[in-house]
Amino acid sequence: QVQLVESGGGLVQAEGSLRLSCAASGSIFSGDDMGWSRQPPGKQRDFVARITRGGRTNYAESVKGRFTISRDNAKNTVYLEMNSLKPEDSGVYYCFSSLGPVTSWGQGTQVTVSS
Repeated sequence: QVQLVESGGGLVQAEGSLRLSCAASGSIFSGDDMGWSRQPPGKQRDFVARITRGGRTNYAESVKGRFTISRDNAKNTVYLEMNSLKPEDSGVYYCFSSLGPVTSWGQGTQVTVSS
């Protein structure tokens, strides 16, 4: 089983930036994808970004051009650089690690963007 611990959330003004980190430990497999989803207040959890171990990325349309996902395989850590933040980016950001049908989730970190 994979354990995931997020950090880096907080309160930021619109157009500001934040960098989230997610450290993975436990049963890390060489082929796992890692990524981020978010859950705004009162809404469902939605996909934000994903990165394969080889570095291929994909993003939700709403964050393309503003967010950048990266990973350090040696540290089993994935990052989410968030720029030009908007109030609608607010929510709990969850890190995930997936391999085939198995997905592990972190406990989440709160991001609040004030207008």
